[in-house]
Amino acid sequence: MTFELQCTDPASDARTGIITTDHGQIKTPIFMPVGTAGTVKGVHFAELVNQVKAQIILGNTYHLYLRPGLDVLKSAGGLHKFNGWNRPILTDSGGFQVFSLTGIRKLKEEGCEFRSHIDGSKHIFTPENVMDTERIIGADIIMAFDECPPGDSEYAYAKRSLGLTQRWLDRCFKRFNETEPLYGYNQSLFPIVQGCTYKDLRQEAAKFVADKGADGNAIGGLAVGEPTEVMYEMIEVVNDILPKDKPRYLMGVGTPQNILEGIERGVDMFDCVMPTRNGRNAMLFTYEGTMNMRNKKWEKDFSPVDAEGCEIDVITSKAYLHHLFKANELLALQIASIHNIAFYLRLVTDAREHIEKGDFTQWKASIIEQLGRRI
Repeated sequence: MTFELQCTDPASDARTGIITTDHGQIKTPIFMPVGTAGTVKGVHFAELVNQVKAQIILGNTYHLYLRPGLDVLKSAGGLHKFNGWNRPILTDSGGFQVFSLTGIRKLKEEGCEFRSHIDGSKHIFTPENVMDTERIIGADIIMAFDECPPGDSEYAYAKRSLGLTQRWLDRCFKRFNETEPLYGYNQSLFPIVQGCTYKDLRQEAAKFVADKGADGNAIGGLAVGEPTEVMYEMIEVVNDILPKDKPRYLMGVGTPQNILEGIERGVDMFDCVMPTRNGRNAMLFTYEGTMNMRNKKWEKDFSPVDAEGCEIDVITSKAYLHHLFKANELLALQIASIHNIAFYLRLVTDAREHIEKGDFTQWKASIIEQLGRRI
């Protein structure tokens, strides 16, 4: 994998670049739709390509490991061939999912024991077998196995957790370097910066990660309960240390405002379930603000969902989408999901254009407040 840094904003750390993988290029800044179980919920790949304009999607190691399972994925020749997506894929390590299984997991030096949320069966994830699992899944970009502590963790716990994550990272790289890709194309391993909301721990973690010389680096453990301004501060602390010639991935973040603030601070890659999850609950993101499509105010509004949006936005009226939600039609979930992730891709594409023009900071300031309005 390579990363070419192209433009930087004169008034901030925002930048544009191109990531090149064996499955194609990714123009940054980029939003990556989340395809937890090998599918972006409610959205067909043709829609992801033609309407959403997705360049890369995510898969989740924990969920894919449990179902369909590694035997099926390996027999298929990896996730790309199994699901038919021929563009880049990123897999997380499953760490966040495992550690959120409160009460049915046990953390130790070797790894993390857990019970399946599907059938209660017992499993263990270690840095070594997670690397093996991500080799079998076959994503272009794979994430290191780490612990994601709660955002309100006390300092002592956060420090112990970071130490464990760093020891696991060493083991991840050792196993990764001992093994080869299985399907004839290259894979890149991204380490993850942890450290909760403590500046010194984040600095230590960023230096440890930067020294690995990886193809790219990730920032984890944010947007997990800490105040928004603290999250932005931690991004700045970390990005002051992470190498500028490698892509930076902010994991699991977030709202349109969060994404623009992250871009301004030098982040290149984002993912979040919010566009599809909120869409399935009738919440649409737009440049004018958020819309609850169950509200009666849309009942006789026959204007397009978004006149400047993707094709489905232009041909679907607010009144019709309101009707679909009120009638509990599955099409409502599909249209809303397509709209939201298409809007997120449009947002980062527009950001890229304004960085290239040199007026990103002014553009962001002119739209940031209205993005959070309720209309």
